[in-house]
Parts: sequence; C-alpha cells; structure tokens
Amino acid sequence: MPKTQAPEPIRVGLLDGEPIRMEGLRSVFEQRPAPGLAQLVPVTGSLGELLSDQDIDYVVVDLNSSSNRLQTLSEMRRSRPGLRLIVIGPAGNDELIMESIIAGARAYLDGTAGPAAIRAALEVVIAGSIWAPRHLLSNLIDRLLSSPDVSRTNGSVLLTDREREVLDLILLARSNREIARALGIEARTVKAHVSRLMRKTGTENRIDLSMWALRGTLPPKRS
Repeated sequence: MPKTQAPEPIRVGLLDGEPIRMEGLRSVFEQRPAPGLAQLVPVTGSLGELLSDQDIDYVVVDLNSSSNRLQTLSEMRRSRPGLRLIVIGPAGNDELIMESIIAGARAYLDGTAGPAAIRAALEVVIAGSIWAPRHLLSNLIDRLLSSPDVSRTNGSVLLTDREREVLDLILLARSNREIARALGIEARTVKAHVSRLMRKTGTENRIDLSMWALRGTLPPKRS
C-alpha cells in the first residue's frame, strides 16, 4: 500500500512578547500531530514581520504581553483581514473577549491555559470553527441585535424555510445537535444546511454567519 502523503506544514505566527511567555507558547508546537493532520510550525516575529509574511494565516496573540490589546488586534484585522487570530488574554473579562471576537479573534483563551488547551484551540480554528464560551457568543449576538447602525444589505440572498429555521437557531448559539433535536432532523442534515448557508452568504464559520444575518435584512418568509 502506498504511503499517504502528509499535509503541508502550517506556519503559525507568534507575536513577540515576554520571553518567558513566548517560551511557553513554543512548547505548544512540540507535540506531534495526529495522523492526517498537518505539522504546526511556530514563526516568531514582530507585528510588522508577521503581517508581511503572506505564508502565515494563523497568529497567536498574547494580550497579557501587550499594552495596546485591542488596538493590536484591530491593526492586524485592517492589514490582513484573512488572518485567523488565536487570542490569549485575562480571565473573567467578558467585555474584552467579545471585543476580541469582533476584532477578528477566532479563539480566546485565558492566561492560565496550558499547551494542550492552546493546541486544541489552534486545531479547532484551523478546522474552520470558533473556540469561545457559548454564553459570550450569545451576548455578542444580543449586542449586534441592539446596534443602532446595523446596515441592511443582505436581502438578495434567498433562503429556504428550513435554512431560515436553522439560521434562527444558530443566532441563539445552538449546537448542531441541539438544532437537530429542535427541528426533528439528524445532526448531519443540520451540518449540510449550515454548509449551504455559508456558501450562499460567503461566510466561513458560524460567527461570521451570525454577524451576516444580524447586519442585514433577510428576505420575507414565504406565505
């Protein structure tokens, strides 16, 4: 049997910070990947160096080592909108976590997270998902719903009744299994609906999909 070719290594940026904390972050990459997963390669550099490296799509940002915090995330978002940010910051600061997600973070871990948790968050983000407490995702949706300057530009996307039902439950931060139970369908069917919703809306994950829905006007329901 021919050997299956291993996936190309994935370069992950580590934003320069305190030497001791950086040494801890590098230990995340000592673990060998599971079969079929790519090797993660750390690349340490300044903000400018990481932003200019087009081979880096994922960056770990330690807000505990940054005095500007959200300004750093916003600058990265403006310069490289496609970057996936994994943020490590203070625990118990829900406001900072939500602001980090809005600024482009795809994962938020508190400063006590060990190498295994950081590694798991990285793999979740690389797989295209979000790593964040569910109650904070619900709070984020509440904030977007109450925003006075919400633009309404999404009326041209046509959704089926079932897709609309799935989207309504995504906006309530329900998991695929919970959506399946609520609608009386299988979880794999929900996953297929979510994939179609993302294709139709040009979004990449459930957070982007939720923000798309809340920033626009959905077409009227069929009678």
